[in-house]
Amino acid sequence: MSPSSDDATLRVTRHLAIPLDELEWRFSPSGGPGGQHANRSSTRAEVVFDVARSPTLGPRQRARLLARLGPTVRAAASDERSQARNRQLALQRLAGRLADALAVERTRVPTAPSASARERRLADKRRRAARKRERARADDE
Repeated sequence: MSPSSDDATLRVTRHLAIPLDELEWRFSPSGGPGGQHANRSSTRAEVVFDVARSPTLGPRQRARLLARLGPTVRAAASDERSQARNRQLALQRLAGRLADALAVERTRVPTAPSASARERRLADKRRRAARKRERARADDE
């Protein structure tokens, strides 16, 4: 989930690396305090990835990203004073968002509770019932 400097790609998963030239950048002044530096510097970085038109994605990857994130994915960062650092943060956030959307959730295989789990449940039930019986007797007297 980080940009690799050697071949100018954004590594998202083991099977997906997006070339940086497929990403669109926008820069604007960061909000908040910072005085003259914040007013004059465009340090906020926003990166946009067009899922619908990307030639890098396979058909299954594209379908999954379109279903979960839509035709374009955006990530922005304005945490740091440096535009370069905000660019790195925006790339990391984009890679994380894409990786989360591409993750395939394993289907749950239903299993029967073990004998010890059943016994623990019944023992807890007996303890709760005994506690309630004790309370009921205290109120009757």
